[in-house]
Amino acid sequence: MRVVPRRSKGRPGNAAPAPPPRDQAPAPTVPQPPPPPPSAPAPPQPSPIPAVPPRSAPPPVPPGPPATGRASDGRTAPLPAAPPTAPTLPAASNPEQRRRERTAARRREAAEAKRSRAAQRARRPTQADRAAAQHRSALLVMVLTLGLLIAAVVVTGGMVAASLRTRPVTLAAPLHIYPVKMTTPGQCPAGTPGITGQVGAGPTCYWLNRGIAIHKVADLRVQRAQGTPGYDVAVTLRPVDRRAFATLTRMTVGRDLAFVVRDRLVTLPRVDTPVLDGKLAVTGSPDRAAAERLIRELKGH
Repeated sequence: MRVVPRRSKGRPGNAAPAPPPRDQAPAPTVPQPPPPPPSAPAPPQPSPIPAVPPRSAPPPVPPGPPATGRASDGRTAPLPAAPPTAPTLPAASNPEQRRRERTAARRREAAEAKRSRAAQRARRPTQADRAAAQHRSALLVMVLTLGLLIAAVVVTGGMVAASLRTRPVTLAAPLHIYPVKMTTPGQCPAGTPGITGQVGAGPTCYWLNRGIAIHKVADLRVQRAQGTPGYDVAVTLRPVDRRAFATLTRMTVGRDLAFVVRDRLVTLPRVDTPVLDGKLAVTGSPDRAAAERLIRELKGH
């Protein structure tokens, strides 16, 4: 056993021990047993990590009155405002980062230029497009030319038809057409509703019924007779006279009609069939000269 000196009150723990008294013999030293051999250290066990509670944001501090200081004379004076803090600039990137950024920028520019060239090539017409456009233009020109040609043919045909269409013929004297009721030889007595005509046997009186008067005709010309030798005088009435003439011919089928101009009997044709369209032909002229003379007489010349 050992004797441990007592510490005095009020002294630090690391003060030197008091020397033993001179008249006291030193204590015998007791031999200590050797320490045991060191054993292999045990593997350290992982200590559990304590859970850290989530840190909550500090509560907002309401704005208080500005800080004040006390001047040397005892009065309260406001403290000067703190100087503005300069903005913190990001640290400059390293050269490798700058090189990557420049490479990426060059790649973006190259891709943009490539897209622009592709768009220009897409807008630029190819050889096939130009050939198709030329084909469409040629087809359009052909269609326009054909249309103009058809229009010219139509106009020319209209002009030819207009030139062939005769103008209405105005008669110098009205042409009276009467149904013949009966005939008697010799002159017609005075006051008799008839007209005297010359035939081979001498004068003949033609008794007449009520007829119509024509002042204009649509056409009056000479034509060759159909099926028989000689010439005919073709007469085309106007629409205003066609109905009256159709009614007159219905009533006189198989009888004669007296064509009278200026109280003179010009011709005496027989009605074979009713004339409903206003087109009639006066037959019996042996030659063209006789047919033209009949036309002049019908016009009142």
